Amino acid sequence: MPTSFGYARVDEGRKQALVDEVFHKVAERYDLMNDLMSGGLHRVWKDAMVSYLAPPRAMGSGWRLLDVAGGTGDIATRVVRRSNEMARAVVCDINESMLNVGRDRAEKAGLGDVITFTQGNAEDLPFPDRSFDAYTIAFGIRNVPDIPKALREARRVLKRGGRFLCLEFSEVDVPVLDKLYDTFSFQAIPVVGKWVTGDGDPYQYLVESIRRFPNQERFADMIREAGFERVTYRNYSGGIAALHSGWKL
Repeated sequence: MPTSFGYARVDEGRKQALVDEVFHKVAERYDLMNDLMSGGLHRVWKDAMVSYLAPPRAMGSGWRLLDVAGGTGDIATRVVRRSNEMARAVVCDINESMLNVGRDRAEKAGLGDVITFTQGNAEDLPFPDRSFDAYTIAFGIRNVPDIPKALREARRVLKRGGRFLCLEFSEVDVPVLDKLYDTFSFQAIPVVGKWVTGDGDPYQYLVESIRRFPNQERFADMIREAGFERVTYRNYSGGIAALHSGWKL
């Protein structure tokens, strides 16, 4: 079946390979990429996401996080540090280039014993049922070919009472800001991306992929359809990004 790769229509089986190619290209400059996409605000949003998650700081809690599509370990590092290194995190990403960046960063930060890195597909996670207390995914789910399947997998690997959090670019709901953001996204980001990295194509895809992603209400409905309960979302920066939350009860 056809699916979207940005604004292009491609065979469903081709999308993952095309997305992989994008992230092989940007792995070493992933933080810079997010700085360009968000004007640096992604760092603030990620901190807010971890605060909302509120990982426990109690010794011996055995609390485990699965961070999907988080190859560089950005979210996992924040969570582990917020828990005073009491939490344990597993980063799962389909892209080996991203994972290599994450492993190097974790070792340099002295967190190699509390953050582990596993290659795997969000649509078919290599973990048993009910393995984790929390599942996070930041700016990654819109790149998954079959989002409903990935959401069902998220619920499968969570323990009862486990929490799902997804941070993703979303639909701006502030008049004027929406027009300004569109102009910035389509006219500036690919040009600046090419100037900084030498290749504007990954940035063109990423901008287009944001516009193809379901808006806040539609994505919240998808989370509910996957079996999560108490589904909510909160907008950041006028809806440029949104944090979705759900529970496995």
